Amino acid sequence: MGVALGQRKILQEKIQDRMITRFGTQFAGNVDIDDIGLEGIPVNDRSLPDERLATIFDKSRNIAQAMDRLGYSKFWGAEHHFQREGYECIPNLLMLFVHLAQVTERIKFGCAFNILPMWHPLRLAEDFATADHLTGGRIVFGVGRGYHVREVESLGGPSTELHNDANRELFEEGVELIMKAFNQESFSHHGKHYDAPPDVPYRGYRLKEISLVPRPRTLPVEIYQPIVSGNQHSLDFMVQHGFKGVIGGGAGASGGPTELMSRWRDTLAKAGKETELGGDLILNFAIHLADTEKQAMDQVRSAFEENMKMFAPLGFVRGLSDEQMSALGDPARARAAGLPSLKERLRPGIGYAARRS
Repeated sequence: MGVALGQRKILQEKIQDRMITRFGTQFAGNVDIDDIGLEGIPVNDRSLPDERLATIFDKSRNIAQAMDRLGYSKFWGAEHHFQREGYECIPNLLMLFVHLAQVTERIKFGCAFNILPMWHPLRLAEDFATADHLTGGRIVFGVGRGYHVREVESLGGPSTELHNDANRELFEEGVELIMKAFNQESFSHHGKHYDAPPDVPYRGYRLKEISLVPRPRTLPVEIYQPIVSGNQHSLDFMVQHGFKGVIGGGAGASGGPTELMSRWRDTLAKAGKETELGGDLILNFAIHLADTEKQAMDQVRSAFEENMKMFAPLGFVRGLSDEQMSALGDPARARAAGLPSLKERLRPGIGYAARRS
C-alpha cells in the first residue's frame, strides 16, 4: 500500500510538471460596442464619444479584480493609440497597471506589448523601472515593433507595414539601449539612432556615461516579445537577449503553434539552452465557454465578424479578394461576399495570417 501510494504521488508530480498550471488573459482594450457584425456599422464609420472610450479604465479594473479573485496568474494588456472606433483603447499600460496593482492583491500585469519605435528607449526603461518599484515587482515587461500605421507613424516611428527594415533597425537598437540601462550601473550608447549621453559639458566635466534612475527592482528583467512571422533573425535576436516569446493573439502567427514552438526550442538549443517543447513561451488562444458548441458559436459570431472587419484591412485574414475586402466595409454586401465563416475559422489551417517581423 505504501509503495503504491508513493508511486501514485511520483506520477502525480510528473504529470503536474508537464501540465500548464498558470493561466492569464490578454485584454486588447475594447470598450463595449453596439451594432457589431457584418451588418453592423462599418469600421471606418465608427467613432465613439470620449465618455464611452474612457470606460476602458473601469472595464480593465473589473476584469483585473475578477481575475485576481479567481486565481489567474497574469492580466496582459496591449498598448494602442488613436482608436476612436473603440477596439484597442489603452494608450499607456504602465500607468494603468500601477493603478490596477493598487486595487488587486496578487495578480501580475503583463505588457503585450510596449511598442518600442513609439518610445524613446530610456523613457520606457525609466517608466518600467518606476512601475516595477511602485507595484512591488508585479509588472512583466514586453516589447513589440508596431504594425498599426496610424499609431506608429503618427508618433514619429516607422511601422512594419510601410518601413519594415527601418522599423526593425530602430527596434533592435532601442532594445540594445534598454538592456544597457537595465543591466549596467552606468552606461553609454552611441548608435545610428540614439546617442546617450552626448559628448557635452555638464557641471564642470564632459558627459561620458549616465545611469538609469531608478533601475528596476528585479534584475534581470523578464522580457517578452511576440513571435509573429517567426523568421530566424527575429528568433535569434530574442534568444540573444534572453527574451521569452508569445505565440498567438491579435497579430496571429504563421506556421501553426507546433512548428513555431519547435523552431523556438531549436533556437534556444543552438544558443546552449535546452528546454522542453513550450519552454520560455506563452501560448495565446481565444476561448469562449457555453453549454454547447452551437450556443458558443452563436454567442461569439458577431464578435468574430467584427474582429474580421477590423483586422482584415490590416492584412491578418488570408486569401481575401479585393471584392471581399471592399464588401467588409459595406453592411449590405458583406453577408453575400463569401467571407470566411466562424466555422471555417475553427478548422485547422484556416485563420489569420502573420505580419512581417
